[in-house]
Amino acid sequence: MKAFVVIPTYNEKDNVRSLTNAVLAQHPDINILFVDDNSPDGTGTIIDTLVAEHDRVHVLHRTGKLGLGSAYREGFKKALEMGADYLIEMDADFSHDPATLPLFLAAIKENDLVIGSRYLNGVSVVNWPIRRLILSYFASVYTRWVTGLQVRDCTSGFKCFRRSTIEAIDLTRVTSDGYSFQIEMNYRCMEKGFRISEIPIIFIDRHAGSSKMSGTIVREAVLMVWKLRIRSILSRFLGK
Repeated sequence: MKAFVVIPTYNEKDNVRSLTNAVLAQHPDINILFVDDNSPDGTGTIIDTLVAEHDRVHVLHRTGKLGLGSAYREGFKKALEMGADYLIEMDADFSHDPATLPLFLAAIKENDLVIGSRYLNGVSVVNWPIRRLILSYFASVYTRWVTGLQVRDCTSGFKCFRRSTIEAIDLTRVTSDGYSFQIEMNYRCMEKGFRISEIPIIFIDRHAGSSKMSGTIVREAVLMVWKLRIRSILSRFLGK
């Protein structure tokens, strides 16, 4: 087994070293692939040091801030080239607990996609403003209503894919970012008939740095669910 934790970074200098130590401690078969968007705070330089120190740490440097979705698409492609059997999405700010990683690796043995859910057993979110919590929760409700996804946490960014799942999805057709990237990937897995499961996680607001959330990301997600739904209806109508 070879698992790659793909972690996009932008201005995460205060987190990457401690996160690396915590992730690598979870399992000897876990590798890290950082995707750094030319962070102006020097995150990329710190990651280069970590790559030199650990043979299970890798980095993909990009020219600028190109978006979360493209970071994962390029990261997944690189991880597959490096022989990944499992690919895990994870934030760089400790909002996702590294101690959950072994639970993903256990659950993925019987599934094609495992999602870390903040809403599987009530609401498991710590230190979020109520406005953002409501936005996130009802984004999932809205997504389920429009698309038919049977997932409690449609926008979670903590998840694990089998290699074969990513290979079956044409990543060149996945163009969304932020919340909508998570929704689109889940939806494409549902379309393919893949086995999707959720495990409960506790989401803790970031340790250091600033949130990457924006109004543009929210608007994109609102529109994306309808694009997915309409595309699905047209495909059935046209017999494609």
